Amino acid sequence: MRNRFDEQLDYLNVQLIRMGALCEEAISYASRTLMGEINLAEQVYSTDKEIDQKERDIENLCMRLLLQQQPVAKDLRQVSSALKMISDMERIGDQASDIAEISAYVQGRQLESNLHIRDMAEATIKMVSQSVDSYVKKDLKIAQEVIRYDDVVDELFSKVKKELIRLIREDPDNGEFCIDMLMIAKYFERIGDHATNIAEWVEFTITGVHDI
Repeated sequence: MRNRFDEQLDYLNVQLIRMGALCEEAISYASRTLMGEINLAEQVYSTDKEIDQKERDIENLCMRLLLQQQPVAKDLRQVSSALKMISDMERIGDQASDIAEISAYVQGRQLESNLHIRDMAEATIKMVSQSVDSYVKKDLKIAQEVIRYDDVVDELFSKVKKELIRLIREDPDNGEFCIDMLMIAKYFERIGDHATNIAEWVEFTITGVHDI
């Protein structure tokens, strides 16, 4: 019975890795759409649908593990944390789609803020990848690094805001563009928050403590 349960936990890990990879792809496609690769928007939407399906599949797997195997202690924390994590990953997919949608209105405007938002995209991809990696490896150090790295994304978001305020002051006609860019930056900032949530649930899986 235990061997069967361990096999199912291993399968859960594989599915979480795949869902995490899809989130990374969605963020990457969204970022490239923002930078002018207009043909990639549909890739973002398609990947978001895959993420939604993966969430349903993993949720069903977790419920089977909880109901059929009745895990205790650390195993229970692992499965319950996975249920929390997939909710955050699903939101990441949604926000990548939102970025791709808004990007259609700002293409062709190559400004300094784009560079910082590109940095935000790279940072959030890193956070998502490492948060899932920390879960699979049961590595508390990686999870804590992700949590700390959220400060980097927050600082980039602050830079973008200051940049956009300056652009509006210089030319009020930039107003609509700047609002769109601010929304995009906020979505990246929220993706960083979701990656942090995932890392915090990993911390709970390992230590049994979750700071709220």
